[in-house]
Amino acid sequence: MIALGAPDAAPAAIGLMAVALTGRIATVGVGLVFVSAAAGKLRHRALLPGVIANYRLLPPALVAPVASALPVAELVLGAWLLSGLLAPPAAALAALLLGIFAWAMAVNLRRGRGHIDCGCGHAALRQPLAWPLVMRNVVLAALLLPALAMAPLPGQAWLLGAAGGIVLFLLVQLFNAIVALAGSPLAPARKG
Repeated sequence: MIALGAPDAAPAAIGLMAVALTGRIATVGVGLVFVSAAAGKLRHRALLPGVIANYRLLPPALVAPVASALPVAELVLGAWLLSGLLAPPAAALAALLLGIFAWAMAVNLRRGRGHIDCGCGHAALRQPLAWPLVMRNVVLAALLLPALAMAPLPGQAWLLGAAGGIVLFLLVQLFNAIVALAGSPLAPARKG
């Protein structure tokens, strides 16, 4: 029986666990996204300066250094997110980078430059810029917000967070493939 006026600790504990679990799912999922994107950029590093230059946001002198640093930064940040160590700063940096990517895509879409490749690191399916990709980055950044809370996650729940993160990564890959196919020449022409 619950005494009147006594706070019930169970809902608070469940809420804290949900925040921690959501944060872990996000850090694993986004960590895998960054590692995967870095691997694609490293495999096709000769093309990356051109992709970055196509955005027309950096002075030409900065394109090559950014093209060299970006895959390494994504790889390091992805590994950091996956490690679970110091999750709040890793999540904050990842959310910032995703926000920068979303901003760069949005600027070019507003300029009418949706034909350029997003540079997301997926060579199998070229991804022209599209608003769904902007939203993907915004949603992934928002999913990282619970990781900023530094809520502790018990050991067995960590495994659930890792499994959920893998599912999140696979859903992002599926989303990327659908968006790429929708923008490909093979997509049925829209009547309108």
